[in-house]
Amino acid sequence: MRLTCMFSFILLFGAAGLIVFIHLQDPAEMVHQQRLAPEPWLNGHLKGMKFEFSLHQPEKDCTANNQYGDTMENAAKQLMKINQVVPSYPPYQYAAMLQNTNRRQKKMMFLKRENKKSTERKLLKKKSRFLLKETPILIAMNSSAVDLTRLEIDDKNGKWKKLYEMQIERKKLMRDICSKYKSSSRRIITPYHVSRIFVEDKHKLLYCEVPKAGCSNWKRVLMVLNGLASSTKDIHHNTVHYGNYLKRLDSFDRNGIFYRLNTYTKMIFVREPFERLVSAFRDKFEHANNYYHPVFGKAIISKYRKNATKEALWTGSGVHFTEFIQYLLDVHRPVGMDIHWDHVSRLCSPCLIDYDFIGKFESMEEDADFLLHLIGAPKNLTFPRFKDRHSNEERTTNKITQQYFAQLSPTERQRTYDFYYMDYQMFNYSKPFEGLY
Repeated sequence: MRLTCMFSFILLFGAAGLIVFIHLQDPAEMVHQQRLAPEPWLNGHLKGMKFEFSLHQPEKDCTANNQYGDTMENAAKQLMKINQVVPSYPPYQYAAMLQNTNRRQKKMMFLKRENKKSTERKLLKKKSRFLLKETPILIAMNSSAVDLTRLEIDDKNGKWKKLYEMQIERKKLMRDICSKYKSSSRRIITPYHVSRIFVEDKHKLLYCEVPKAGCSNWKRVLMVLNGLASSTKDIHHNTVHYGNYLKRLDSFDRNGIFYRLNTYTKMIFVREPFERLVSAFRDKFEHANNYYHPVFGKAIISKYRKNATKEALWTGSGVHFTEFIQYLLDVHRPVGMDIHWDHVSRLCSPCLIDYDFIGKFESMEEDADFLLHLIGAPKNLTFPRFKDRHSNEERTTNKITQQYFAQLSPTERQRTYDFYYMDYQMFNYSKPFEGLY
């Protein structure tokens, strides 16, 4: 028994010594041996070439243990054998690389499909945006949403009858001028033509905005009609123009535009063209403005003023009326047109859209009162006459307009009249100066 224990102790001691000996072996020598003795999987492939390996074997892909991984490994071996290619990785890792390549290919195919879908969505969105242009809306020439004859019932002193006859004359003149100067063979309306028309659905009203012809106060009226405010006096100027509370007609789809153009009351208010032009100049260039001075003022001064100061070129402030007219009449303007002095005939397209009501700035009070009565507006709602910008300054009148145009030569006055000729003709404004033809 004692002999057996001693023999077992000797065996254990010898095994421990062998383990210690192996552990103390020089790692550099082991690396050298590995360099001289490559892995068995390289036997038969370009003998005599040297390969360097790290101390750790490459990790296998998780799929190498399943059936699919084995299949990929076998395929890799066959591929190497056929092509006699020496891989830089063992077969199992090469198989993993093939598997990863397959994944990348699937990912690329997925991304291509997604890009194709995204492109199709963009094309569909672009197509719907220009749907109106591709499929135009045709409007009947005699469309009207208002039957003005019903006003005879409550017309006690003949006031409504007079205004009704005035509307007939204005509409007839507008149609005659359109027939004379515009082709009426095909009436195509695109989103551009209705982009300046504001919608009030509650009272079925469409208003085409003409800047410097009471548009700020008309927007206030629309907001009150729509229930967005209780009084026009409570609405600030910036809320009117930058609040985006009112919908534009071009924000609706084709059917929505078609329906409203044919069933709503369409109105437009205009102003004497020269007076409107001077009003716009005074508002935008004679008062501090962080848009019109740097955008329009700098370009106008740079092109039309000789020996302009650095300050004027830098700020764009102090544009003269004569310089402004030069810009207006220049076919090669340094900066584009603006809605505040563009033609009404282009802003509202009256030869394409048959407006039911044509009001004038010069007779604003009675025209506005008549229109509000037509659409059944609340009795306490009237058109506001207050001036919310530069309220201490006198409104632009015919007298003030004459003073500004006195700075121009006869040729410049004639050319400016020619510029607004269609507006003068279409809305029955007389020539503002003698000698114009």
